[in-house]
Amino acid sequence: GAAGCVATLLHDAAMNPAEVVKQRMQMYNSPYQRVTDCVRAVWRNEGAGAFYRSYTTQLTMNIPFQAIHFMTYEFLQEQLNPHRQYNPGSHVVSGACAGAVAAAATTPLDVCKTLLNTQESLALSSNISGHITGMANAFRMVYQVGGLTAYFRGVQARVIYQMPSTAIAWSVYEFFKYILTKRQEEWWAGK
Repeated sequence: GAAGCVATLLHDAAMNPAEVVKQRMQMYNSPYQRVTDCVRAVWRNEGAGAFYRSYTTQLTMNIPFQAIHFMTYEFLQEQLNPHRQYNPGSHVVSGACAGAVAAAATTPLDVCKTLLNTQESLALSSNISGHITGMANAFRMVYQVGGLTAYFRGVQARVIYQMPSTAIAWSVYEFFKYILTKRQEEWWAGK
């Protein structure tokens, strides 16, 4: 568990600036044509902190995502593959479903992270300070602009994105675990 938390902390620290740039370039009517233009503009206009404005939200999203993801996968494996044998079908189904459940459950956090990263103009025009900082502020803005349903905007796309990703990840993990275990057993049998 501790290793997973440290890995998430380091991964998100490295990837959060890239996520900020990606989201700003994906915005409707984005003023940025190239990644370098976006990086320079954000750095010049908002400072280095803009690349980490959503870091705590990213962690707040990724830690529960991984916890739900792993627990769901283990639960489904217990149901579909109780003897825990190498079974590609059960690994694909369990992985896809685990990713779907984790993605759906953490979508409100993803919506708030996106708002923090993009500083979307409709929300900013509703905000007295003209700048959204922190997760609590983002949660209030999302609700103020779109109500409860706004927390789940994009949930279908997020689930569809995660399902193949987690299915492939678990399938590859289980495959290599199987191969390595089999080789180790053969090695021990040959001694």
